[in-house]
Amino acid sequence: MNVATITRRKLLTAMAGGTVGLMSAPALALMPPVSDKRIARLISEASALPAVSQRVDFISKALIGSPYRGHTLIGGPRRAERFVLRDDAFDCVTFCETVLAAALAREPAQFEMQLRLIRYKDGEIAWRARNHYFSDWCANNVANDVCKKLVLPGSETIDKRLTWMRGLGPRQVSITALPRQALIDNRRLLSTGDIVGFLSQRPGLDYFHTGFVVVTDEGDLMLRHAAKSRGRVLDQPLARFLAENRAQAVTLLRVKEPGTSRPVI
Repeated sequence: MNVATITRRKLLTAMAGGTVGLMSAPALALMPPVSDKRIARLISEASALPAVSQRVDFISKALIGSPYRGHTLIGGPRRAERFVLRDDAFDCVTFCETVLAAALAREPAQFEMQLRLIRYKDGEIAWRARNHYFSDWCANNVANDVCKKLVLPGSETIDKRLTWMRGLGPRQVSITALPRQALIDNRRLLSTGDIVGFLSQRPGLDYFHTGFVVVTDEGDLMLRHAAKSRGRVLDQPLARFLAENRAQAVTLLRVKEPGTSRPVI
């Protein structure tokens, strides 16, 4: 079996059976075995928490203060894709991916397989299968049953032509967008661990940032994210982030509880 092209069926079947054969590809992993890293410790510590949203909160909170680092993934239209595993530094997307994979893995041995399924369409390690656009990230992680769309009152559909990634060619996408005021008006419908993507106003680009929603005990909304401008993972008031970055609309996803409902196709 070619380890770089594992289908969703093989990926999820291996996870259900508790096998680790899919992880025996050291040429694809660019950090020491996950069992030696803090993410493995966090997976073990979070395993007692019953809800995936609780595990997302616990693991993401433990990573606050981690440095921001962009462009850590390796591959290109003419360069072989490498499956990068890191828990020492993140950009906004790799932070979300790492936390999600760790929250969904009930033991450290499952982490790599979960991350592959989240980062790549059908878990295929290939540059063209990587979710470069966040609209692809959303669509593929809804299709693989990791997340579900969170469509709140006031949501609308925006059609946009994407041209930002020259190697992928232009494409047309439909985006479910919630205007900023509708987000604030519906704040009581949000939960800690929800994923928020911020729509870009730049031509050819769908989103400019992503992170996790955190609802405080007082009901305030925080954004937990890896921020380039702050150089680290941090919490900050969501309303302040929206205002400072002039974000006009967002897309929301909710992580699904893992279980037998996941499709094996």
